[in-house]
Amino acid sequence: MLDEYKAKLAEAKKNKKSIRKKIDRLRKLRKGAVDSLVHPLHEAAFENIDCLNCANCCKTTGPLFTRADIERIANYLHISAADFTRNYLKVDEDNDYVLKSTPCTFLGSDNYCSIYEVRPKACREYPHTDRSNQLGILNLTEKNADICPAVADIFRNLEL
Repeated sequence: MLDEYKAKLAEAKKNKKSIRKKIDRLRKLRKGAVDSLVHPLHEAAFENIDCLNCANCCKTTGPLFTRADIERIANYLHISAADFTRNYLKVDEDNDYVLKSTPCTFLGSDNYCSIYEVRPKACREYPHTDRSNQLGILNLTEKNADICPAVADIFRNLEL
């Protein structure tokens, strides 16, 4: 990970109280108002951040795998869904399928994903800051500020 990205994450950790206050203020807004604040900041953050220079999400957290994800990836790997599940996944405390370990098995040393074309929905949408209804996922976004430099940037630039 680039030092610049590490610095963004360190700043977010240091400013947890400030981020929490911003989350509390966002909760008081309408759903569409939160989207209209966060979405432009998402676009701006990703103009300056290249995920291939980071991959912290792939190194530190694991996505949820839906049944459709499992079938699609297993087909891509030319194995059965049962074999894919047995070899790579476990069921977590919420009864969701997640990776057995991190970093992600499919992450290469060059930060490229070997199953990128068929990656799980959770990976395709990460860090979720361009999704509709940001109000409904503020807890997730707050957690992602510790993982993703783009989310850390969003909170740093969010003015309420």
